[in-house]
Amino acid sequence: MNHLIYDKITPIYKTIREVPVEGKKQLKRQEGSSDIISQVNIEVKAWASEKLSEIERLRDLEKYRKDFLGNVSHELKTPIFNIQGYVLTLLDGGMDDPKINRLYLERTERSIDRMISIVEDLESITKLESGELKLNWETFDIVKLTEDVFELELMEAQERRISLLFQQTNTKPLWVLADKKRIFEVVSNLVMNGLKYGKKGGYVKVGFFDMDDHVLVEVSDNGLGISKQDLPRIFERFYRVDKSRSRQQGGTGLGLAIVKHIIEAHDQTIQVRSVLDKGTTFTFTLEKGTPGK
Repeated sequence: MNHLIYDKITPIYKTIREVPVEGKKQLKRQEGSSDIISQVNIEVKAWASEKLSEIERLRDLEKYRKDFLGNVSHELKTPIFNIQGYVLTLLDGGMDDPKINRLYLERTERSIDRMISIVEDLESITKLESGELKLNWETFDIVKLTEDVFELELMEAQERRISLLFQQTNTKPLWVLADKKRIFEVVSNLVMNGLKYGKKGGYVKVGFFDMDDHVLVEVSDNGLGISKQDLPRIFERFYRVDKSRSRQQGGTGLGLAIVKHIIEAHDQTIQVRSVLDKGTTFTFTLEKGTPGK
């Protein structure tokens, strides 16, 4: 009876555990010391649990793929339709009207620039994910870099009546080891995010904290904030908390996704906390650097 059971169960065992030919002898050696049916039962349960997890992961990936493709097509569709409308208007006689032709050509250029931005951001994310984009490591002053970002975004901040501030009143040079160009992109994205969703008369603050071998950078604002259900998804590509308002503010919807990939490419982490209508705070770490190295 044992041999009969063994002959029926062995193919199942070999299938679920991908046991090689010599596995039959290994299973026989265990037969005398334990109940083979109980043994295979345990193996089947483990195999089923493993396959169930794999199926769930594949379902999540498929959902993500569909959402991603839908978002890409939607983001590209708007500027494409705009360009089509402007060109058709010009072809229908608008070119002969000097008040219309220049205006529509300028609008066409803006739509083309938006498409280029989306494609370039997608390319950056793809390179970061695949490891194709190599980091250019150097030591630089993160405080000076932030001052450069503030200077770049000053006009935007003034238009929105939002102050750009340091949390510390006397901020001394703070050296970090990272890719300067990419970290500039990170700080610029986070500051611009605070400006887009800030309130008139509000602020965007950047602070620095000593964490032994690392520096913690904090970018905070007192703007609209993010709801709890939206927080886990804000680093997803094209995910927008308020879709209509986000598109009015401009941008590709890829900024925070790029930020996350850049920080992770440095083997560091980025976190976010937020309270609706009170503001949002992003924090990330960087490795300390030594000047002159």
